[in-house]
Parts: sequence; structure tokens; C-alpha cells
Amino acid sequence: MTTRRKFTSKFKTKVVLELLKERSSLAELAQKYELSPQQLSNWKREFLNGAEEVFEKSSKNKKNPADEEKDQLLKTIGKLKVENDFLKDALR
Repeated sequence: MTTRRKFTSKFKTKVVLELLKERSSLAELAQKYELSPQQLSNWKREFLNGAEEVFEKSSKNKKNPADEEKDQLLKTIGKLKVENDFLKDALR
């Protein structure tokens, strides 16, 4: 019975980048890392399919106008609550 090997994302990335450089053939890299050519092809396909997400993350960090308005309203509410509490204490 063979056990399944688990590979880190760092290792997979290293292998796929080496594959993309095309300095070695798919068969040569498969032999070098003791993997099947099909496995390398799968990793390459997954890598290329997810590559555009790297550049989308920067735009996801930007808040949409509704979120910005909500944050501003929450800040205003907090400020008004502090002022209200201060005035209540001052009148006592």
C-alpha cells in the first residue's frame, strides 16, 4: 500500500515556475521530483487559473462607497455618544 504524499503550496509553486520556464521538459521535471506528468499538468493548470486573483486582491482592499458611508456614520454616532455622555455628566 502506498501512502499519499502531501506537498506544500511553496513546493508546488517552485515546481510550476520551473515548468513554466521551459528549460526542462515535463517528463524531465516529473522524473526529477518523482511526480507524474499528469500531476505537474494539474498543478500548472491550477496555478494559471488562479494567477489573476493575485492582481485582484489590491482592488478588493478598497471599500465600496456604501461601506465607506457606513464607517463614517458609525464614527459620527460614536462621537455623538461621547459628547452626549460628557454633557450628562456635566449637568449632574
